[in-house]
Amino acid sequence: MITLRPATSDDCALLRGWEKQPHVIESGATNDDWMWETELLVKHEWREQLIAQLDGRPIGYLEIIDPSLESSHYWGDIGPGHRALDIWIGEPDCIGRGHGTTMMRLAINRCFANDEVHTILVDPLASHMRAHRFYEKLGFRKTDRRYFGDDDCCVYALRRADWAS
Repeated sequence: MITLRPATSDDCALLRGWEKQPHVIESGATNDDWMWETELLVKHEWREQLIAQLDGRPIGYLEIIDPSLESSHYWGDIGPGHRALDIWIGEPDCIGRGHGTTMMRLAINRCFANDEVHTILVDPLASHMRAHRFYEKLGFRKTDRRYFGDDDCCVYALRRADWAS
């Protein structure tokens, strides 16, 4: 069974280890320094940092943000009612076993539990076709292609009405 728990500063070494995994590097998740040692100590109203656990074993990371409140304005000037997700499975033996799908379903349900949330966003690298197929199978639709810093990304959106159907 997969569960989500808050990430803590005790997870820094685990997250740094996952960042070195080839499949995590390929996803583009490590193109920026996540500054775990600092950021896991800071709690923001606009961010949840979560560790996915399989029967108590940490296997992945999930971050949910409110992009209208997020301090760097990574998503630009975006109105309320959105959430943005970052996800990766860190443990190589957990890839391709459905755990990412379960993690995403948990995250989507968590986001849409707030009645004000109408859209969830993700931004996989344009070159990461496996990620595109993964999000599309979950109902996300490609809405844009844009650069976030140096990263060429595709923006995918999942609207509440599409998830409900």
